[in-house]
Amino acid sequence: MASIRAATERDFDAIWPIFRDIVAAGDTYAYPRDTTREQALDIWLRVPRNTFVAELDGRILGTYYIKTNQAGPGDHVCNCGYMVSSAARGRGLATAMCEHSQKMARELGYKAMQFNFVAATNLGALRLWHSLGFDTVGQLPKAFNHPARGYVDALVLYKWLSQTSVVSPK
Repeated sequence: MASIRAATERDFDAIWPIFRDIVAAGDTYAYPRDTTREQALDIWLRVPRNTFVAELDGRILGTYYIKTNQAGPGDHVCNCGYMVSSAARGRGLATAMCEHSQKMARELGYKAMQFNFVAATNLGALRLWHSLGFDTVGQLPKAFNHPARGYVDALVLYKWLSQTSVVSPK
């Protein structure tokens, strides 16, 4: 089983090939396909509140970040992004990282987690997020320009993490 720990900038040498390959494919993340290493370092390690890596036998095979989704009245909701090396897919790393991120979110004081822009064609991720209790709460028609499928929908997923109930405005 993989171990998950906080990432440091020294880990970016191992994170960068994972990030570069996934972003260059253009089929899951809405980052420019030619994102530079320096831009990726900012996106994945410097801007988020925390970044983590998943290791197996001393090799970094996956990574995720956690950050506040919105400021002010929305700062109780976090956002995460996850990446797994193509060589390590199907080993449960994404599941382990998502479960870890929910635990970390609660420890950091977040009440909910939101994924803002999941390509509707990313069926594996959608199956996983739904199996872990996330609901699709929004659909953005043709908002994601998939390199092979053209314009496809982007979905918003959400999960309330807190044990306290949600109070809806009347």
